Amino acid sequence: MALPIRLAVLLSGSGTTLQNLIDRIAAGRLDARIVQVVSSRPDAQGIGRAQSAGLPTAVVNKRECAGVDDFSDRIFALCRQSGAELVCMAGFLHLIRIPNDFQFRVLNIHPSLIPAFCGKGLYGHHVHEAVLAYGARISGCTVHFADNEYDHGPIVLQRPVPVLDDDTPNSLAARVFEQECAAYPDAIQLFAEKRLLLLERKVIVRPK
Repeated sequence: MALPIRLAVLLSGSGTTLQNLIDRIAAGRLDARIVQVVSSRPDAQGIGRAQSAGLPTAVVNKRECAGVDDFSDRIFALCRQSGAELVCMAGFLHLIRIPNDFQFRVLNIHPSLIPAFCGKGLYGHHVHEAVLAYGARISGCTVHFADNEYDHGPIVLQRPVPVLDDDTPNSLAARVFEQECAAYPDAIQLFAEKRLLLLERKVIVRPK
């Protein structure tokens, strides 16, 4: 039996996505082990969640870095030191440069159906506000491989949700997050089982 995949998790805020991964692993529903948590903010609530779960934590404050390259180098140095096989962005709000040894080994989750309502400045509730303002009838979430552009890399999977007539940003966010909680672990498990085949921008899911 293969060992659990070793994950590094990057976050900038409350850590709800991290908590979902912690809970799924504890319940035996995700065959993974979180070996490093990196926060871009020293005051992020996600640090407390990680520490409560006994996970190794570190802070790489972008304001203390010389630039994007320095910021990225510090983050991926921690990922390498921990032996992480896959890096999971979990509410991580910064653009980073992905080094060659981590190409297609970084996943991100975005709370819309990419390529709609994505890109710089569209994160969290900003996404749901934009969906409602546009009058879209369907939203959802997307798990994709991260590259050096916002919300741009090849899509692994997507989960749709309806947009209801009486939705608020909060109610839509809650419905989308329910799907995120299932989609992200599913994508990680597919990666761990080596079932993702990349053909240019298209990701093929191999059968078991």
